[in-house]
Amino acid sequence: MPQLTHLLSVAAEKVTSLGKDWHRPCLRCEKCNKTLTSGGHAEHDGKPYCNHPCYAALFGPKGFGRGGAESHTFK
Repeated sequence: MPQLTHLLSVAAEKVTSLGKDWHRPCLRCEKCNKTLTSGGHAEHDGKPYCNHPCYAALFGPKGFGRGGAESHTFK
């Protein structure tokens, strides 16, 4: 019975995003490593990013007051 319980828990932890199946804890932002939800994140070059601040700061409009990510700069 423990195997069946394990299989059911793994199936419950599965999320589909970016055309792939993920373990829920494995769907993480490529930049900050925050755990993401299916459909609640952005994608760039096939990689998941949290919408704010990572995606906005890395790929959004640049310049003061554009997109609300001006305080986040990644080097």
